[in-house]
Amino acid sequence: MKITKLTTYRLAPRWMFLKVETDEGVTGWGEPVIEGRARSVEAAVHELSEMIIGQDPARINDIWQTLYRGGFYRGGPILMSAISGIDQALWDIKGKVLGVPVYQLLGGLVRDKIKAYSWVGGDRPSDVISGIKKLKSIGFDTFKLNGCEEMGIIDNSRKVDEAVGVVAEIREAFGNSIEFGLDFHGRVDAPMAKVLIKELEPYRPLFIEEPVLAEQAEYYVRLAAQTHIPIAAGERMFSRFEFKRVLADGGLGIVQPDLSHAGGITECYKIAAMAESYDVAFAAHCPLGPIALASCLHIDFVARNAVLQEQSMGIHYNQGAELLDYVLNKEDFSMEDGHFYPPTKPGLGVEVNEELVIERSKHAPDWRNPVWRYPDGAVAEW
Repeated sequence: MKITKLTTYRLAPRWMFLKVETDEGVTGWGEPVIEGRARSVEAAVHELSEMIIGQDPARINDIWQTLYRGGFYRGGPILMSAISGIDQALWDIKGKVLGVPVYQLLGGLVRDKIKAYSWVGGDRPSDVISGIKKLKSIGFDTFKLNGCEEMGIIDNSRKVDEAVGVVAEIREAFGNSIEFGLDFHGRVDAPMAKVLIKELEPYRPLFIEEPVLAEQAEYYVRLAAQTHIPIAAGERMFSRFEFKRVLADGGLGIVQPDLSHAGGITECYKIAAMAESYDVAFAAHCPLGPIALASCLHIDFVARNAVLQEQSMGIHYNQGAELLDYVLNKEDFSMEDGHFYPPTKPGLGVEVNEELVIERSKHAPDWRNPVWRYPDGAVAEW
């Protein structure tokens, strides 16, 4: 079998699908994208395709190493996202050829179900209570919300009180009948992260995500030393070599690589194993589409340290399409009591509505995150 063609489809709300074709008629699907930079990743996919057209898709490890090491410059969000989608599609092909779900090719199930969690609210926390009530009514009991709005390097007590006030209302309304993580989104610099974490600790959030940006990872261990709340990070780390350093330094309680950003199934399987060796939990980042989610689930069901799975149903970014809009076998993504169960179909287990994908891709929007500024006009982290 030989790889013959790679086709990309940019899609609403902010996704991109990849179809990999072979000379024997077996196709695989992947989801290579960086939110807001889909065209850049698309160009990278087609550049990399020159290295794999004509190759045997069964040689996933060799192809991965060729794509990663075949260029003198490597890594980063664009190239690693391109590799991620190609890698996902190759695993999809291999599973279909052998007639088994991908997790069977990785050693088989280590658990029977995985807890899912849902985003609540938008960029500026509001209407959080009503959002939780709505999601709770359909079976969710675990959530994530933004921990704050934009925050200055040194900011005032009002900003701190506003952030803490939202969390206090949640605990008052729901007690411990729910759990929630707080995503600082890299909006907070180290001085204010210390203040916020201290003020939030009495409300016992499940975790604090990206308390500072990944480029400030040296602060993870320092922040962890002051709190009992687990620190989570990893959506903006793109290979096991970046995770190697933060795991060795300590501080993280949860790693969150993205299966569409951090090298796909091949690389994230290794990242999960590395994290397990440091007694660190694994919770794949996934505010994206169905192929990305399916890829995450296959790792969740073989990694013992997997604890939670993010998913994008109802997420505020989804404008123009929802998680399962492009999926024919929607029933295979159903949840019970807030848990996903193992996929049963060969490969990734996603039957893509290709006709709809082609049609919608003709008018796909270019999603961009907003640019925020502080009151003094300086650019703030979104």
